[in-house]
Amino acid sequence: MIARVVVLGLLAGSGWAQNVVHYTAKTANVKYLFATAEPVLRLKSGDILDTNTLDCFGNGLKKPGDTLSMAKGDNPLAGPFYVDEAEPGDTLAVKILDLQVDGEYGVGAFSPGFGSINSSHYTPMLGGELPERVWFYPIDHAANTATFKAMDTDFSVKIPMHPFFGCIGVAPANGEARSSIVPAEFGGNMDSPEASVGNTVYFPVNVKGGLLYLGDGHAAMGDGEAAGSAIEVPLKARVQVSVIKGRRIDWPQFENDDAIMTVGAYRPLEDATRIALTELVHWIHKDYGLSELDAYELLSKVGKIHLNEMVDPNYVVVASIEKKYLPAKKKP
Repeated sequence: MIARVVVLGLLAGSGWAQNVVHYTAKTANVKYLFATAEPVLRLKSGDILDTNTLDCFGNGLKKPGDTLSMAKGDNPLAGPFYVDEAEPGDTLAVKILDLQVDGEYGVGAFSPGFGSINSSHYTPMLGGELPERVWFYPIDHAANTATFKAMDTDFSVKIPMHPFFGCIGVAPANGEARSSIVPAEFGGNMDSPEASVGNTVYFPVNVKGGLLYLGDGHAAMGDGEAAGSAIEVPLKARVQVSVIKGRRIDWPQFENDDAIMTVGAYRPLEDATRIALTELVHWIHKDYGLSELDAYELLSKVGKIHLNEMVDPNYVVVASIEKKYLPAKKKP
């Protein structure tokens, strides 16, 4: 049985009623796979979902001395959320309305075999493994900062917070089940700061209902997520889901008032970049009317590349262009 608990609310400033659907993620009901699974909640296109997410350690690390072995798994996910109208060949749009850090501290950790400049299963090197370490980051909600405190010296610095979903995605195609560590065509562990308030993320619908998953909250993260973790936090989240019928995409996309952005997730890093750029050329051609060669040339002059992470099984790059450089969008 798919639960559906709806509160009829008034969307601020709109003057019209909006369905707001509430869900609570707990240790007992989170998932660790992006896969076709029994939905936890049914949504309609246009519904707003209020939910929480656990941090990537399942909220299991609470104080100095706690170890990574205390986490029940990696990147627990809230969901999946079934969207009634979504069918394969459609696009699921997820507009991120609000994200709040849901706690008084964040966690950063180094795990042996995981990181951008140390030996891993994918990039083996001779030499000893670096030891496990865990850092705690006190949160100042009023100042919107988290504080880094060095372990080996007397140094601290405040870091501005920019909350975003490290994991957001849908069930993969062809009956696949993918670990919550993996980013790919379905989204997943993209570690994209673009998955933040004010942006809409688009996903290809691969299975009926789409099956949306959310998790792995980040308070802040450097480009590349170099040591393998962000400032990991639980979140309180509000998103709006919409189905775009008949719009087919192959990879996740982001959009806001100022720019369009495309995701590439693969190894090596060059191929992730090529995917993102190719998808952006296709988008400009399809929706804005430039030829693919003109779009390619324009990106060479004003396009941007953001290295989101190079630590997961696939690396993630986002390519973008500001809308001020584009023609008016074509009418559907």
